[in-house]
Amino acid sequence: MNSIDEKLQPILAEVVRRNAGEPEFHQAVHEVLESLGRVVAKHPHYLDHALIERICEPERQIIFRIPWVDDKGQVQINRGFRVQFNSALGPYKGGMRFHPSVNVGIIKFLGFEQTFKNALTGMPIGGGKGGSDFDPKGRSDAEIMRFCQSLMTELHRHLGEQTDVPAGDIGVGGREIGYMFGQYKRLNNRFEAGVFTGKALAYGGSRARTEATGYGNTYFVQAMLETRGTSFDGKKVVVSGSGNVAIYTIEKVQSYGGKIIACSDSSGYVVDENEIDLELLKDIKNVRRERISEYARRRGQGAHFIAADKGSIWDVPCDVAMPSATQNELSGKDAATLIRNGVIAVGEGANMPSTPEAIKAFQDAGVMFAPGKAANAGGVATSALEMQQNASRDSWTFDQTEARLATIMRGIHDSCYQTAEEYGAPGNYVLGANVAGFVRVAEAMRMLGVI
Repeated sequence: MNSIDEKLQPILAEVVRRNAGEPEFHQAVHEVLESLGRVVAKHPHYLDHALIERICEPERQIIFRIPWVDDKGQVQINRGFRVQFNSALGPYKGGMRFHPSVNVGIIKFLGFEQTFKNALTGMPIGGGKGGSDFDPKGRSDAEIMRFCQSLMTELHRHLGEQTDVPAGDIGVGGREIGYMFGQYKRLNNRFEAGVFTGKALAYGGSRARTEATGYGNTYFVQAMLETRGTSFDGKKVVVSGSGNVAIYTIEKVQSYGGKIIACSDSSGYVVDENEIDLELLKDIKNVRRERISEYARRRGQGAHFIAADKGSIWDVPCDVAMPSATQNELSGKDAATLIRNGVIAVGEGANMPSTPEAIKAFQDAGVMFAPGKAANAGGVATSALEMQQNASRDSWTFDQTEARLATIMRGIHDSCYQTAEEYGAPGNYVLGANVAGFVRVAEAMRMLGVI
């Protein structure tokens, strides 16, 4: 990891001490603090009243038991989490993740990142995150419904459209949100549409929400490429993952003339030198819910599958890399390979997918790097637009919503770019995103007093 300003080192040391065994959270805090040295040098008042220490401490952490009955009649136990990190700008806002890897440290890292990401959108939303170590893979619809209902039986008391507004994340899509919202509605005896986002259109969802994170990442990287006088057109692009973020990144990159040559899932990756067939990928992943190897089998000549233990998707030479799967998926070694193969830009569709070593390697090599808290903010921005539509009992067209998303993402890019220049680090989008997000949250907290 890079060094941080000596005035901020005691803050990081205390975060590590108070949050033992949570390396992802330590990493996220370190990454923000190492950007703040220039800020506190220019504006030392941000060191007053333990402001930075308060930003690093969640306002509330909720951990609870989730008992549910599987299809065999056996009682299963999972653990649920909701970290309400910061509400200085508005109600807590952030997704729910269902995955065996989920623990309180991962949820805290995601909630911390979400706080600054949400601030960058310019929308009135705070930061939070939640989830469970439940694994939805291989479970029936009935099992998933019973699990979601049990989870919400506890969590509903902590939510509300002016309090905390969850959405989806890994393992949580429209089906899971529907079951959770249904139980929330049942328990509260009111139709409070704005308490969940990522809902289906049938009961208050927003058009373009499914596409928003992938589209938004593409808008950001396109704007970044334009600062160097280029674009996606004609570029070879690799996108990790094959969920919603990856699929709609592929869709929007292709609309800009980019050529997607590889994508992946947890079992491995496929390379298609003729370009990824998006409709085939959607059928395999969204309809049939099959492994990525099936793409290579059905695509035939020109496409091949490499198992996860046989290589990395980042071995594939490309002009633009867009990690869109999960945290810390792109290592320092992977970054060195990409640089050696001529990558010119990296856009993070996932949350913190690049390790600190990878980020440093990209920056040292002059590779344009778009950090997740800025580049993948399109999802939560469109969630805020969904809240706006729910509040006004309105429903916008796809084109209206996408136009707002494009404007928001251009604004986030420009804010990061200009902030980096203002603090003497032109082209450093990591610093620009961290500082721009921090200043907005810190100013609100300063005005609200010590609470």
